[in-house]
Amino acid sequence: MARHQLLVAGVTRHQIALRLRSGRLHEIHRGVYLVGHAVPPPLAVEQAALLACGEKSVLSHRSAANLWNLLPYPASAPAWVTVPPERSADRTGIQIRRGNLPLRDIRRRRGLRLTSPPRTIVDLSPLLNEEELESLVAEAEFRRLASVSELRAQLEGNQGKRGVVKLRRVLDLPGGPKRTRSRGERALLRLLRRAGIAGFKTNARIHGYEVDFLWRDLGVTVEFDGWDGHSGRIAFERDRLKVAKLIAHGLTVIPITGRLLRDDPNGLIDRLERVLVAASQATRLPIE
Repeated sequence: MARHQLLVAGVTRHQIALRLRSGRLHEIHRGVYLVGHAVPPPLAVEQAALLACGEKSVLSHRSAANLWNLLPYPASAPAWVTVPPERSADRTGIQIRRGNLPLRDIRRRRGLRLTSPPRTIVDLSPLLNEEELESLVAEAEFRRLASVSELRAQLEGNQGKRGVVKLRRVLDLPGGPKRTRSRGERALLRLLRRAGIAGFKTNARIHGYEVDFLWRDLGVTVEFDGWDGHSGRIAFERDRLKVAKLIAHGLTVIPITGRLLRDDPNGLIDRLERVLVAASQATRLPIE
């Protein structure tokens, strides 16, 4: 709660000072207080940052991405806020950026003002490497928070902004940005692109299962295998059943391990290419 809000509610300056000394109020930022909590509850840091930065301030960058559940962000980390260019709000413990935000780029979520998912991705572009940015873009598209067309529209309105060239490269990747969930998947994705192998989807669903890499038209899937890729015996055995059922539906399942990917990438690509060529030459029934 901000100091001016307390004064409007009838709490005097003297009473505010007493509450601060007694611990009933805790100052988070100058003139912004946490009521009755020594440890901030969820979203208190973000709410306090908006109050501290004043009217028209908007959560952005990593704080906005966290609220959209696109990127994890520690609760103890500073809030990121965008304020109008004329605002001279420098606050300790808040990452402040200045910029003009059109109304289309401002949303509300859980009662807080924040940047839209497309604008959030543009803002984060200079802060992430290309792999991280691709994963962010693909996740936002998968969850229908930001489409590629919406991101291209953002690029047109932010020419010259840092990170725009990087984001355009990600949007122009062959086959589009791919959604990955692990370092192994990202490493295989890099390898496939270097080898010029296309036509696949990542983390795609088929026959009730989500598979790591899928060439749907060819009925070929690549699945990461091995005990290290599982959380325990039950998960390991569940995945064995998954592979058996996929094979029963007529799919060719290629299991790979992190060690194989690391120690014999050329051999892996050679075997995969042979399987894809054989699958393309075979007469197959359509796979639903």
